[in-house]
Amino acid sequence: MKRTAMMLLISALFIVLAACSGGSTSGKESEDTLIVGIDDKFAPMGFRDENNEIVGFDIDYAKAAADKMGLEVKFQPIDWKTKESELSSGRIDLIWNGYTITDERKQKVLFTKPYLKNAQVVVTKADSKLEKLSDLEGKIVGLQSLSSAADALEANPISGKIKEVTEFSDNVMALNDLKSGRLDAVIIDEVVINYYMEKEEESFKVLEESLAPEEYGVGVKKGNEELLEKLQKALDEMNEDGTAADISKKWFGEDKVLK
Repeated sequence: MKRTAMMLLISALFIVLAACSGGSTSGKESEDTLIVGIDDKFAPMGFRDENNEIVGFDIDYAKAAADKMGLEVKFQPIDWKTKESELSSGRIDLIWNGYTITDERKQKVLFTKPYLKNAQVVVTKADSKLEKLSDLEGKIVGLQSLSSAADALEANPISGKIKEVTEFSDNVMALNDLKSGRLDAVIIDEVVINYYMEKEEESFKVLEESLAPEEYGVGVKKGNEELLEKLQKALDEMNEDGTAADISKKWFGEDKVLK
């Protein structure tokens, strides 16, 4: 009898533990929460401020869109190299952090309409003798790994003449190596370097020739057209009621959002 009672007690305990676990292994907190994957070192789109709070244009933009959709939003810092894997696995719902629309990425994710123009540019130290793209011949160049900067460089004829390309997990590390002299130049988003130039104009200069124009969009998991439609509707409403313009003026000093 004692053994039977003990077995019943153990069985009851397992049932309670299973109930407490919620019965879900998807990693999703709630159907009412959007999990947004970001690179938290990508200023001014999404980054950590002096209080370690995640802030930025895309952060405010996503919050406003989620509010229009009647949802909560959670920002999940991810390894940018695995962003599409994070999305396809369901660990995040959206890639939203200066995410460039490319033909290759269109094969992996659904995109909203573009909401911001950008370009890949070349930044060097302020006292560098480099003036044009052809000056990169024989030089050491840095860029963020698996970013559109790599695609833009590879598409340009100068890529075959560069001595070495060093890849970094984020742009901050690349710019630090540039300042220390370990790199001759960095390929980077124009939106990003403009932000740093405002703070450290004496440290950098940007070559007049850019590598490639591009546009940012929000990435949604393939097959989730319902979420894409709801999100695009919210973004369109933000354009119409001035919400998007206000966010842009806060971060860029002007309305740069594509209509």
